[in-house]
Amino acid sequence: MSRLELLNVLDNLLKPNEVKDYCPNGLQVEGKLRIKTIVTGVTASQRLIDAAIEHQADAILVHHGYFWKGEPAVVTGMKQRRLKALLTNDINLYAYHLPIDIHPELGNNAQLGSLLGLVNSQPLTDIAPNGIVFKATLAEPVTQQALTEKISQVLGRTPLVEGDSNKLIQHVAWCSGGGQGFIDQAAAAGMDAFISGEVSEQTIHSAREQDIHYFACGHHATERYGAKAVGDYLARELGLDVRFIDIDNPA
Repeated sequence: MSRLELLNVLDNLLKPNEVKDYCPNGLQVEGKLRIKTIVTGVTASQRLIDAAIEHQADAILVHHGYFWKGEPAVVTGMKQRRLKALLTNDINLYAYHLPIDIHPELGNNAQLGSLLGLVNSQPLTDIAPNGIVFKATLAEPVTQQALTEKISQVLGRTPLVEGDSNKLIQHVAWCSGGGQGFIDQAAAAGMDAFISGEVSEQTIHSAREQDIHYFACGHHATERYGAKAVGDYLARELGLDVRFIDIDNPA
């Protein structure tokens, strides 16, 4: 299919025009006209670009692309090397930030909840954009240790945990990536626990003072799954050759 046809499919699926974001969503770097092979990943790092070149990809689809609000506009150093590699090899770069976070089925939050067994999930209301924070109620309360072990098993890393280990957990909210700031809304909504990727100094105080469990599971670890799910959708629905490549990142 053509690069424009793929862009239309992705825009119709992810609806970037419905959110206000920190970067342009969609086709960020133009490459060859026809697309058969796509590499998906979390971030358009040099290592992912190099892997896409090795796999002779026509396009890359990521959650973290380029041209963020407030970043320097000059094309030098790391940015120059990345863009040169894409342009020299005629590779299209598609990037969707918040649209991949919030998609109700394929998004980072929906996928993370499904992997953790948080069924019957739904967006936590009154937080924009809709779907940036999800919530679910467990059928039976679990201990902090049990949820820690489940997260460790699914994500392959042990989360940083704060909270009263004797307090059971039944109502859970989560936001993948750098969503630790939503802990206050989760506490106000009566959640027992909040799961995110990163942790800030003030997050720990919020957890302690509002008596809510907090699990910091890693930005990358919690956002592996949205771009992969979108890629799987493209392979399934359009018959494209799609390969997810996980570039390890401990953050």
